Amino acid sequence: MTHALGLGFTVFTVIFLLELPDKTALAALLLATRHRPLPVFLGAAAAFVIQSAVAVAAGSLLSLLPREPIRIGAGILFLGMAALLVRRNLRKDEADEERAVEQEEVRHRRPFMTAFTVVFVAEWGDLTQLATAALQARYQQPVVVFVASTLALWGVSAIAVALGNRLGAWIPERPLQFAAAGVMVLVAIALISGLLG
Repeated sequence: MTHALGLGFTVFTVIFLLELPDKTALAALLLATRHRPLPVFLGAAAAFVIQSAVAVAAGSLLSLLPREPIRIGAGILFLGMAALLVRRNLRKDEADEERAVEQEEVRHRRPFMTAFTVVFVAEWGDLTQLATAALQARYQQPVVVFVASTLALWGVSAIAVALGNRLGAWIPERPLQFAAAGVMVLVAIALISGLLG
């Protein structure tokens, strides 16, 4: 039980920190400035449930491989995700994010469906989905990884929706992205060295 709680806390923390500066959090924030918060949150939450389940399933398939290569591979994957996050941050165009949200709003007009569609599409191959798969492959605890990652994603969505456009004024996005990249590098080092056992 203690091991499961510790693992759940680790998964929650990693996914929460990765999602905080992510495009899906930004999309939820933008939608919450234009619509009632509850349908936006529920749409995002529903999409995250599906995407977490997909990530855990993918990680379960990866876990069928030998344990040592999975540990090292997960560490390398975290290093790659950190590099992608920094690279994307250096050339990020926030206007593109806003245009994508606006296009979905025009197509759906309903905040629940807009939020669901934007988050569902944006999460495919996203850093948090890859991280969830890597954590599941490493620890092979599907229920704990699914619940912790989903709660982390819901937590970030709730913050983004509750704060709406105020979050952007309080916390600049770029430092959050670099902090998340730093966390990924530390997790990668711990995985590759065997410190995260």
